[in-house]
Amino acid sequence: MSEQSYLLAIDNGTQSVRVLLFDLAGNLVGKGKVELEAYYSTQPGWAEQDPEYYWAKLGEACQQLWAQTGIDRSLIRGVSLTTQRGTVIHVDAEGRPLRPAILWLDQRRAEVEGHIKGPWGWLFKLAGAEGAVDYFRSQAEVNWVAQQQPELHAATHKVLLLSGFLTHRLCGRFVDSLACSVAYLPFDYKRLKWAAPRDWKWQAVEVRPEQLPELFKPGEKLGAISAEASRHTGIPEGLPLIAAGADKACEALGAGAIEPSVACLSYGTTATINTTRSRYLETIPLIPPYPAAIPDHFNTEVMIYRGFWMVSWFKREFGLREMQRASELGVEPEALFDELVNQVPPGSMGLMLQPYWTPGIREPGLEAKGAVIGFGDVHTRAHLYRAILEGLAYALRQGKERIEKRSGTRIERLRVAGGGSQSDAAMQLTADIFGLPAERPHVYEASGLGAAIDCAVGLGLFPDFASAIAAMTRVGQVFQPRAEAQRTYERLYREVYQRMYRQLKPLYQSIREITGYPA
Repeated sequence: MSEQSYLLAIDNGTQSVRVLLFDLAGNLVGKGKVELEAYYSTQPGWAEQDPEYYWAKLGEACQQLWAQTGIDRSLIRGVSLTTQRGTVIHVDAEGRPLRPAILWLDQRRAEVEGHIKGPWGWLFKLAGAEGAVDYFRSQAEVNWVAQQQPELHAATHKVLLLSGFLTHRLCGRFVDSLACSVAYLPFDYKRLKWAAPRDWKWQAVEVRPEQLPELFKPGEKLGAISAEASRHTGIPEGLPLIAAGADKACEALGAGAIEPSVACLSYGTTATINTTRSRYLETIPLIPPYPAAIPDHFNTEVMIYRGFWMVSWFKREFGLREMQRASELGVEPEALFDELVNQVPPGSMGLMLQPYWTPGIREPGLEAKGAVIGFGDVHTRAHLYRAILEGLAYALRQGKERIEKRSGTRIERLRVAGGGSQSDAAMQLTADIFGLPAERPHVYEASGLGAAIDCAVGLGLFPDFASAIAAMTRVGQVFQPRAEAQRTYERLYREVYQRMYRQLKPLYQSIREITGYPA
């Protein structure tokens, strides 16, 4: 194994696409990053993007990487890909998009008519699960397309996720990693493959088996970089493309969170808490764990849908001063926003935020809304900013306790990754609220590193995942909980936060009934 071997990881997130070069010690040796317009809306609640836009921006990021590093590309051993989840693309037989991609942030709903037939229907009725099944049917993007654009639906050769679309562009094959299959499609999360022919999901979703890509396990070869892809990206033709996983799965792997006692907190557009385990476990009944980026493993995930999106919202609506000042000083805006957080004591002087900016399915339910309580004349935008960070940490702590209760395994360590993990203030209050050390991985690009680990194992550069993880991941800075802050947060969490949803739920239901929002 040459010390001068490199791995190329492509990470196409919601807000940027990054092309990352890692060595076999897990060091980031080169990076091309292009910001994305996350989506556009032609109707309220819609979130779409031109799939060709993703491909074009991926090419730009690659060219940026080559210009910055000047690396000898013959030393690159393989390529892997990780992307945002749940973004659906309809393509023709040549892989050309038939319509804009529908992003995971999209809020349109398909009409639900009738019930699931046969034994499944009776089973759902007995279990009181019809509501959850109907939610799945209404959320499925393919159902909306079939209802609203029937001619386009009929012309569809394949229904791909963004991972499958980019994989086809890179290697010319309609294939994907099974660990990218997080979407409203007929996937069997327990058996980690497309659903069996008699599964109820084929009744629920307007897609045929032949319209879905062939799936491979993380670490398996998907294909080789084509001549056309090489011309567009500059990635050497013929390099093996190795299956990785979706961004959250790769993030947990890249953070080294592979034991059930270690949780990975992802402070990204969607905030999540994940543990990795070898058995199927539903943290919330009827909500499956997702495929891990390690073969035959699962991530028990609790999700805060618009997590650090709320931080971006705050910066856009209230943070112009810091953004301008950061530009003048030539520093990252996060450093100035940390100053804002540190002006405020733990607990934000009673300002409490519940981050349900987007409804849930069961806990919270479809009626859920966000809430901020405890306002007083002492409160400023700094208090609100800190309350957002605290509210997200409270919600993720609640997720931690659900995982512990369902699994019987105590979570003893936290790894915090994603854009929000770059804030020292966010890391410190996370340690204080959880009462556990908050560990920052050695490299910020944890999802890209996870994809690179899949690539390294798949190419045989390491004998197994354990040795690759040992060689390529490690802990960077650790934030220890502070006793006084921990006491304040413990009381606020137990006596206020945990009661908020229960107390506000009837009001949320009334709001929904009166205004029709959320639909």
